Amino acid sequence: MSFTFDHMHILTPNVEATATWFERVFGAEVIRSMQQGKPRVDLKLGGVEIFLAPLPPDAKPNPANPYQGLDHFGMTVKGIDKVVADLKAKGVTFTTEPYEVRPGTRIAFLRTPDGVRIELLDRNC
Repeated sequence: MSFTFDHMHILTPNVEATATWFERVFGAEVIRSMQQGKPRVDLKLGGVEIFLAPLPPDAKPNPANPYQGLDHFGMTVKGIDKVVADLKAKGVTFTTEPYEVRPGTRIAFLRTPDGVRIELLDRNC
């Protein structure tokens, strides 16, 4: 049995704003199409497809940590301090500044405007 990663799916109150943010901050490719007669917005970032969908009107916000379910996704970077400085210059909010989690690995956490947590990892630094 073999598994490969296919995609992530993010529910957001504003699909276009989320797509624009990922494009501006991370350089994600925005892909617009139609699916079953409705507009669809997807992203391609670091070889991963991210599907964006409107948040249903009756959706409930995630409770405070800890909770069951997806906590965050991680992206590998080189030179985390410069990356963090560049992202802060773009207005990105960091919830955890870079620190060494174990020898050779430094991490930082940021939060998207929609509240999605993203971990940046600089391995072998």
